[in-house]
Amino acid sequence: MRPETPETLDQAMVRSQGLDTLLRDLTDRAVQEVPGAAACSLTVRRADRLMTLAGSSGLPSGLDLRQYENGSGPCVDAAETGTAQYAADLAVESRWPPYTAYALAAGVRCVLALPLPVEGERGAAINFYGVEPGALGEGVPAARAFAERATDAVDTALRIERQRQSAADVRTALLSRSVIDQAIGILMARERVDARIALERLRRASQDANVKLRDLCSDLVARTARGGSGGRQ
Repeated sequence: MRPETPETLDQAMVRSQGLDTLLRDLTDRAVQEVPGAAACSLTVRRADRLMTLAGSSGLPSGLDLRQYENGSGPCVDAAETGTAQYAADLAVESRWPPYTAYALAAGVRCVLALPLPVEGERGAAINFYGVEPGALGEGVPAARAFAERATDAVDTALRIERQRQSAADVRTALLSRSVIDQAIGILMARERVDARIALERLRRASQDANVKLRDLCSDLVARTARGGSGGRQ
């Protein structure tokens, strides 16, 4: 994997049609570049809980989720403590007993979890899985180098996602303000009141009906557009 710049990542985002696909490609490349890695995943804390952002095609189902459910495991510890976690052979590993049993049943024998200092997120890690004891031992330097470069990629991808969400929030707010203004205008014309009184009546009607002001206004505007009276507010 070569270092990516924000510009090339933006282009990759467009080509891959979204954050999910971009990060999935990243984990697939990790498997190709880190000796002994059979699977890879990305863990990030969101809304006070850990979740897997992406996993390679060889990642056993539920492998990360079991750690999150137990609150214990290599990727949980790496994300929460900022310290690398390496289990050369899960068959003789004494940490994380519930997770270890599940991982062994899934065919995983060794795990390497490296923390990612992702901006704006409290805890992140990249996780490598091997199917043979000690399979990741020789790949630790390559995994660390990959993690350093992956941090930039994940940072940029998440920043793009936050920017898109922020833009969506702004659009929603503008649409809400627009429909409220239209409803105010309807009441002003119908009741011959000023804007302040019209907004007060809409808010009171919203509270009485236990309906969001935006939804009440949207309904009033829609009914007026269809030619109905919309009822008195």
